[in-house]
Amino acid sequence: MPRVPRFQAFAAPLLASAMLAAGLFCARPAFAQQLPHLAGTPDPDNPAPRDQTGEQDQSVSTLKVNVNVVQLFFNVKDKKGALIPNLTKNDFQVVEDGKPQTIKYFTAESDLPLTLGILIDSSGSQQQVLEMEKEVGANFLNEILRPKDLAFVISFDVDSNLLQDFTNSPRLLRAALNSARINAPPSSCGGLPGQGGGPLPCSSNPKGTVLYDTVYLASHDELAKEVGRKAMILLTDGEDQGSQYKITDAIEAAQKSDSICYVLLIADRGFYGFGGYSGDREMKKLASETGGRVIEVGNKMEKLKEAFDQIAQELRSQYNVGYTPTNTALDGTFRKVGVQANKKDYKIQARTGYYAVAKKD
Repeated sequence: MPRVPRFQAFAAPLLASAMLAAGLFCARPAFAQQLPHLAGTPDPDNPAPRDQTGEQDQSVSTLKVNVNVVQLFFNVKDKKGALIPNLTKNDFQVVEDGKPQTIKYFTAESDLPLTLGILIDSSGSQQQVLEMEKEVGANFLNEILRPKDLAFVISFDVDSNLLQDFTNSPRLLRAALNSARINAPPSSCGGLPGQGGGPLPCSSNPKGTVLYDTVYLASHDELAKEVGRKAMILLTDGEDQGSQYKITDAIEAAQKSDSICYVLLIADRGFYGFGGYSGDREMKKLASETGGRVIEVGNKMEKLKEAFDQIAQELRSQYNVGYTPTNTALDGTFRKVGVQANKKDYKIQARTGYYAVAKKD
């Protein structure tokens, strides 16, 4: 099978946006930007990249060598949305395609390394909120990352740009976020923005925010080869313009990489005038099917800080369950998975399933 194209990585100070290629490659879009997998590349602040075999606990080592082990990370909340700690294996049941599964291992408040991707929207609609996102996002990374964790930063507008590959350095991650710049193409409709602050009605579909493409490539190129706990945080209004991948492709890629997607819905509503925006529907689908959620932020810094605090608490309060599915066929099909709490009042936040494909070493 031909190799799926990747982004192109640039040094943060020298970032230059290049348009996505219009041609197709093996029924998939061919991107002008490609992202080499640099997880093992040392940097001055992280001279010893994470050892993905030595520092993982027994459950992850098993997952890496035994392709039939399914691992699920999830949160448990009460009716009011408060996290519930200190539950045990006997408090849960796992079903796959409606059939009960035998839990092989279970841990609470997993101490596994965290691999985190920050995807920041730098399209024209974010003009008034981008600086806020940079500041709060950098502070979040500084607080949440521990010595064995890694993170990367990608900005997206008319292109997807890797601003910083895997690193444990808050300084490098902050510099990457600060390098993000608004990149909006000229309007193909002509005219000036309306008095409401938004663009005039336009029937064309210009390429301005390749959100779905970015989620796909971040999943496929960055996170798919990592082990342990993985998550993406999207800072965006949820609007996509010009992606060659569809939202279903983005969700599938995130599921195949075992990545949780959180969406911080950040929108300067005045930009849209009277028409409003509708990106929240697709973002809720992306988040719910991968075990994350959407948090409405608007354009308020305090709400953004609160949202990051909630995500930090959830990522540090995850339960980890593993099982060997009764259906052992690795046929590439999607298997629906449900983690069920024995107490009905508990709400489980987990991904909806996985694809039964053999893991590559």
